[in-house]
Amino acid sequence: MQKITTFLWFDSQAEEAAEFYTSLFADSRVVDVQRHGEAGPGPEGTAMLVTFELAGQRFLALNGGPHFRFTEAVSLYVDCESQEEVDELWARLTEGGEESQCGWLKDRYGLSWQIVPRVLGELMSDPDRARAGRVTRAMLGMKKIEIQGLLDAARG
Repeated sequence: MQKITTFLWFDSQAEEAAEFYTSLFADSRVVDVQRHGEAGPGPEGTAMLVTFELAGQRFLALNGGPHFRFTEAVSLYVDCESQEEVDELWARLTEGGEESQCGWLKDRYGLSWQIVPRVLGELMSDPDRARAGRVTRAMLGMKKIEIQGLLDAARG
């Protein structure tokens, strides 16, 4: 078991969210669902705690009620290898959610994600600071990050 596990608080959609998230990434699965019993605080048989893995990393999701909501102060950062991966994840995660700036979005459950092509970090750390600055300015004008736009900005 990993030493530190991300714990996500949902109102009542923990199992649904875990199923959705695991459908997005290879090496992902729902590991366990603990359900409310007769004497539990929730309706009998409904999910209370869901353990799932995304790309081999373990998460816990609790149906804790409406007391707390996700904010952009915490997000899941996804390192993408290609524009195709960015496009697919962006499309799936924004279904019922909302786009933000610079590769950030909120999914239908209110959880924030950063969908970022790996090349962005490479271009932004270019030793040519003018080139890196052009890339940064281009990225700041994007919602979903477009690799070609970054490369065009890098070339000047």
